[in-house]
Amino acid sequence: MTRQLAPAPAPIRTATTHHSPSPAGPALGTAGLVTVLLGAFLPMLDFFIVNVALPTIDKDLAAGPAVLELVAAGYGIAFAVLLVLGGRLGDIFGRRRLFVVGAAAFALTSLTCGLAPDAWSLVAARAAQGASAALLIPQVLGTITATTEGAARGRALSIYGAVGGISVVIGQVLGGMLVAADLFGTGWRSVFLLNVPFALLAVVTALRHVPESRAARAARVDVPGTVLLTATLLALLIPLMEGRAAGWPLWSWVLLGLFPVLAAAFAVVERRAEQRGGTPLVPPTLLRIPEMRRGLGIALPYFAGFGGFMFVIAVALQQGLGLGPVAAGWALVPMAAGYFTASLSGPRLIGRWGSRVLSIGAAVQALGLATLALTALADWAHFSPLRMAPGVALAGIGQGLIGTPLFRVVLSKVPAARAGVGSGVLATSQQSSLALGVATLGTLYLSLSPSLGMGRAFALCLGIQLLGSFTILYLTTRLPRSIG
Repeated sequence: MTRQLAPAPAPIRTATTHHSPSPAGPALGTAGLVTVLLGAFLPMLDFFIVNVALPTIDKDLAAGPAVLELVAAGYGIAFAVLLVLGGRLGDIFGRRRLFVVGAAAFALTSLTCGLAPDAWSLVAARAAQGASAALLIPQVLGTITATTEGAARGRALSIYGAVGGISVVIGQVLGGMLVAADLFGTGWRSVFLLNVPFALLAVVTALRHVPESRAARAARVDVPGTVLLTATLLALLIPLMEGRAAGWPLWSWVLLGLFPVLAAAFAVVERRAEQRGGTPLVPPTLLRIPEMRRGLGIALPYFAGFGGFMFVIAVALQQGLGLGPVAAGWALVPMAAGYFTASLSGPRLIGRWGSRVLSIGAAVQALGLATLALTALADWAHFSPLRMAPGVALAGIGQGLIGTPLFRVVLSKVPAARAGVGSGVLATSQQSSLALGVATLGTLYLSLSPSLGMGRAFALCLGIQLLGSFTILYLTTRLPRSIG
């Protein structure tokens, strides 16, 4: 089981520019911020909440392993490949408008998932749900960036980072509780139906409390760039997510071989489009902003490690230790508590220590992973939620210290006019990395555990993630100390 032609663009602010652009219209108030954060929470929650429901879905719909892979992967792939396009559409048509459309579509597709009569209907509904999430998420970051400035923007982005991390852990816990509760006989369907009232609430409150914002100059959708980016991500994610379940057929290796070719073609097309005065989907000049480039470099190992960790530990607890989904979810509560505590203190620590907070977070995360790996190796037979609590708590604290300021780093120097595309690039990196981590570490764990044993395979995966923590630690030393 697995587990998202116009005038030349305005000049990009460089690292020497220390003032955030002022919002073009009304500022985002507290009610508006809560609304957009609710809109962010639901799609990120749904990325992971379905994992613990997959065995029940299999039993109820006779899905089989390969179709179950698609239930999870269809959402993540559609989510990831359409995120940048969603950000561009928000720039053109208005971010509040696209937020409302995305939230309404998310409610409708969640209802369709909850009422799916068979496995393939659920696969199609999940893909549509991922597409609606791709419309919704970029508008959250885009609205925050375009309608706030200074300390208010920093606090909002910090809270967004906290919401992203907490949603992953809550997804594991809540999914198990909902399936076990079998509310009104809905079983696994409740994990989807729960979205409907909250998504509709986001629609209503957005119309009242979220200010409209859009790019000053409307740009056409970059069709060649969109097609190439979609093909590039599909060539990477489909074989990684589906290859193992299908037995690694020839098509999976062909797609992986095409990935670097398509990525290079995408880079060339985007560079030429910008040189001609067009508006590419991912402007190369945007990636030349030091904070965005370095922040995305940190985002890849951070989110890939996070996604892979959450999947591997869920499988290890349920298959390796025989815990039920509820017990396995509650075992991650120390991580959630650590993440939430670190996120709450993040803005104050960032104000005092700047980018050093990310370095401290990487070191604490590494300590937590090492503690957890050594605990598993020492006595896997008696490995338990109680014994793993110190390691997962430390890992959660470290992840919170990294995730909270990371969004501020990446978006700190993005001009308000490019808030949508900048947010789309970041969100695509986030979801693609989460999916990549689940696919790579998940496949490695499931492949090695029969021969190495659950404990050793688990410790090996943690060791790989530990290397990612060291990479983050090195990259954070390259950041300027001050975070905008």
